[in-house]
Amino acid sequence: MRSTLRNLIPQALGTYEDKPREQWVFDYPAQVALTCTQIAWTSEVGVAFASLEKGYENALKDYNKKQIARLNALISLLLGNLSAGDRMKIMTICTIDVHARDVVAKMIQTKVENSQAFAWQSQLRHRWDEGKKHCFANICDAQLLYAYEYLGNTPRLVITPLTDRWAPHTSPCPDPVPCVPPW
Repeated sequence: MRSTLRNLIPQALGTYEDKPREQWVFDYPAQVALTCTQIAWTSEVGVAFASLEKGYENALKDYNKKQIARLNALISLLLGNLSAGDRMKIMTICTIDVHARDVVAKMIQTKVENSQAFAWQSQLRHRWDEGKKHCFANICDAQLLYAYEYLGNTPRLVITPLTDRWAPHTSPCPDPVPCVPPW
């Protein structure tokens, strides 16, 4: 299962731009589609920041408009006939897309100007490393290898500013990793 996910993710990324995303999502299992949309979001925000740094002042605003259009296209799908699995996949991607839209909107509002800003670095950013043939999750200066664990086609927690924070006093430490408080 893990090797299948690891093999499907780069295939899905390779076809991500071939058709509208609201069609592309039906080509892959839920976990692959969700992971790839998160990888694409990281990459696309990176491109927007690169354009912003080159002087294109509306780069993030234009990307945010694209996010909203994509989200509306997925919402339109939810109004139609879908199998239970496809409906769950689309709803889950919508949940993650809403958070991604809100992150970009807040960066626009607070006038974030480069990819090194904490507002961006503090986000969970997925990326595919073509050289290592692996997916990584980055946040701040931490980099974790994506474990390709089975997540299933289930709903995700709605991400709010409160759920987006890590609360060390309420989070159990996973064994065998020693629990060292960040302070």
